[in-house]
Amino acid sequence: MPLLDAGLAASIPAIFGFLGGILGGVLSDRLLTRGVSLTWARKIPIITGLTLSTVIVLCNFTTSQTVVILFMVLAFFGKGLGSLGWTIVSDTSPKEAAGLSGGLFNTIANAAGITTPIAIGYIVDTTGSYDGALIFVGVSAALAVCSFLFIMGKITRVELTPDRNGVRHA
Repeated sequence: MPLLDAGLAASIPAIFGFLGGILGGVLSDRLLTRGVSLTWARKIPIITGLTLSTVIVLCNFTTSQTVVILFMVLAFFGKGLGSLGWTIVSDTSPKEAAGLSGGLFNTIANAAGITTPIAIGYIVDTTGSYDGALIFVGVSAALAVCSFLFIMGKITRVELTPDRNGVRHA
């Protein structure tokens, strides 16, 4: 694919990721206004989006550039749809520690942003192919879906209460 065409093709999934991000927020808010619990109004777009993002693995099974771009569009849209992490931070953080909660959230997210390219580079270097890297990304999304379904409980705000010395604790 010529470089100019590659640049245009690479922008299409990003545009759909952007649109998915907006739709995820709209969907979550609409679910809330229709009486769905806060927990499920947040989890439904996240689980749906993460599940959709696992289609990135299907890129391993085609040689068509058009089909690869289509799978990437679906995966990036799903990633955007499920990107409500900061919403959950704002829903659960104690009001007295919102900055600390946000800082911890960013630290963990940045740790993943550092280690994921290293892991992918190692996979590609070891195997000589991106197939394993795409599987790694898809499996990571599937594990996140399982975490939201089976590990994460009800979404509620953490309330800090003072102890006898006036220090607030969860």
